[in-house]
Amino acid sequence: MLRPYSVRLARLPWMARLLACLMLGACATPVLAQPYNPYADGHDPLPPVAADGTLHWGTFYKSAAIQKSYERLWGLGACRGTNKAITVPVERNKMVIDNLPEESFTGRVRATTGSLAGGMVAFTQGGSVDPSAAVLIAQLHPAGVTLMQVGGRASAAAIKPGTTVRLRALVDDKGRAAEPIRAIEIVTPPRDFTPDPVRVRTLTTVVGTVVQVRNNTLQLKVDAGRIRRLTLPLADDAEVMIVDAAEVELIAPGDKVEITGRRWSGEGAMGAGTVFTSRIIVTKAPLQPSLPAQPGPDQVGLKKAS
Repeated sequence: MLRPYSVRLARLPWMARLLACLMLGACATPVLAQPYNPYADGHDPLPPVAADGTLHWGTFYKSAAIQKSYERLWGLGACRGTNKAITVPVERNKMVIDNLPEESFTGRVRATTGSLAGGMVAFTQGGSVDPSAAVLIAQLHPAGVTLMQVGGRASAAAIKPGTTVRLRALVDDKGRAAEPIRAIEIVTPPRDFTPDPVRVRTLTTVVGTVVQVRNNTLQLKVDAGRIRRLTLPLADDAEVMIVDAAEVELIAPGDKVEITGRRWSGEGAMGAGTVFTSRIIVTKAPLQPSLPAQPGPDQVGLKKAS
């Protein structure tokens, strides 16, 4: 009866709050807690990605309440598809996402939630920063097969435990570097990626997972070779670049997005429309320059407040 990529996008309280905040421009924290996974059972034989690379989405239920009522009746044995008073509304409640045409969108990010597998990105079209602009919701595929590329310059705050980074370093046999690291790339390696072993006393490219960042010192874990823990000093002006990463956590309000997907703006859609996204390219917004330190009152001939 049910299909594994069947969409049940109910108007959940958290998404209602998101959209209300976006429309009113009152969101204090743009990153939300938990995405709603709208995909249910595992009886659909179709894989999430077809042989030609097209994503398979399955069925969208315009009203979660009608679908759940039908499931409850089915589970009780009270409905076996013969009562048209039930089956007709149920069929009308369904919409096959794969039948929608693909469209292209460009815009600016307003908020994000979740991960590559089933997360969401709220955005407005064009370059509008108007808080009253219509908000579309880019729904990422629950199987994590939406093509995502995030790129651009980032602040050092983007380097957190669990982040995969690539850099050039020269370390001793204890995994310690004497020279500070001046350039770091945040990347998302392929699932079957295996890093090269670290070579001592040789400037080499290292791909590892951040364990800790403290006092301008970066600790990395490398899953190959004899030396698997590195301790690397960071230069104060180290440049951090995001290179073809696929992490929703790296996307922030104001980033530019280019999206390809299938839009549904009818009953049950979120915001101004739900875009079932096959491809999302994110370009980070330019970093804001840090403000210079302001002179104290003594330096400008003013008295301190008593």
